[in-house]
Amino acid sequence: MQASVISRDQVQPVEMLAGIVRRTLAVTERLMLCEFTLSAGSEVPVHTHPHDQVGYIVSGEVVMIVDGQEMRCGPGDAYAIPGGVPHGARALQDSVLVDVFHPPREEYT
Repeated sequence: MQASVISRDQVQPVEMLAGIVRRTLAVTERLMLCEFTLSAGSEVPVHTHPHDQVGYIVSGEVVMIVDGQEMRCGPGDAYAIPGGVPHGARALQDSVLVDVFHPPREEYT
């Protein structure tokens, strides 16, 4: 795999759920970087997947639900969710989050 530089503007946005848009920004054999924009009031239902996920709140405010606990998060807050742990999110404001997955999520490429 060769090194690459990707312009956000060249990445096709995908509306995953009402008010939730994903851009898969960069992928290697072992990692994937995605940007998520959430409209105020949108929700990512609680779910699980085998991928480790770490993320960062760029802007806005969300309630992260991780393993049954709710945490209010804003700009600069980060999270780490091991594979298999139930999690979801609720956007209190228009928000931007950046997530890294290991291994890459095939359904996001």
